[in-house]
Amino acid sequence: MDETIKDQETNTEETKTEETKTENDEAASGSAFEESDIEMTEDTEEDDTEETSEEDSKDGQKKSFFRKEKKEKKDKKDLKIDELNDRLIRNMAEFDNFRKRSEREKAQMFEIGARDIIEKILPVIDNFERGLGAITEEERESAFAQGIEKIYKQMFTALSDAGLKPIDAVGKPFDPNFHNAVMHAEDPEQGENLVAEEFQKGYMYRDTVIRHSMVKVVN
Repeated sequence: MDETIKDQETNTEETKTEETKTENDEAASGSAFEESDIEMTEDTEEDDTEETSEEDSKDGQKKSFFRKEKKEKKDKKDLKIDELNDRLIRNMAEFDNFRKRSEREKAQMFEIGARDIIEKILPVIDNFERGLGAITEEERESAFAQGIEKIYKQMFTALSDAGLKPIDAVGKPFDPNFHNAVMHAEDPEQGENLVAEEFQKGYMYRDTVIRHSMVKVVN
């Protein structure tokens, strides 16, 4: 009887030991599965991270490429605008120079033409002066003489308004820039190198001598 009880207790302990062993194995296997699941999850996350980083890098490369292309286009556009602005400024400067040169040439042509006309009119002025100088005091009161004198004054006034000026000669020091000496004489009563007489009146058009005075110089 006692031996039978002992055998049952022994069997019970063995059964408990096996159950405990089984539970330990199951726990160990479960932990192993959990560890493998964790490792797989980590691997999956790493793969996802790598894929995401690759996609981000591709997107970044695409964005940078488009930005670069856009920047290049913008730079080309700015260069074209600068080129056109520079060309416009150059054209405006050339046009301004052309305008000034044209105005200067027109003024020179006008001056040359006016001088040419005045040079041709000067002999007429000389004839008027010679004719008026030959009229006596009695004849000067006649209507004919007064008409001639008025015509002379009107013509000389028009030429003076255009820029004609007579050169002062008599009593002035001789200046070869304005006077043309055709006669020389000695006169102790007068100063040295003075214009004593004027044979033909000289004229200036504005600041240019168009005819030198024909004079006699003393001493």
